[in-house]
Amino acid sequence: MITVYGIKNCDTIKKTRNWFDKHDIDYKFHDIRHDGIGAETIASWIDRVGWENVLNKRSTSWRNLDNDVQQSVSADNIITLLKQNPTLIKRPVVDADGIITIGFNADTYKGIFN
Repeated sequence: MITVYGIKNCDTIKKTRNWFDKHDIDYKFHDIRHDGIGAETIASWIDRVGWENVLNKRSTSWRNLDNDVQQSVSADNIITLLKQNPTLIKRPVVDADGIITIGFNADTYKGIFN
């Protein structure tokens, strides 16, 4: 089972979904803004790829956070922060039967799905 996590109107998500559709790869889309995201799911991503790779520090959501919050982000509080602010999650997160990729990369997808 392949799940693509992201936000419906995100350009990178659209590119990812188009890539999967073009290559006839079945997947489920999970909108983290509308459907929410569980702490267990976030924790499993962090266990596999590290919290620094899951957190999107280039996002508008990150820039809108108080500087104190930004400075206090750590492994101890990142899951709570991402659960409360799912738009801080770098997109897309693709879970292909436990193989986690973050961000769109056609070459990586080719290596996994071909």
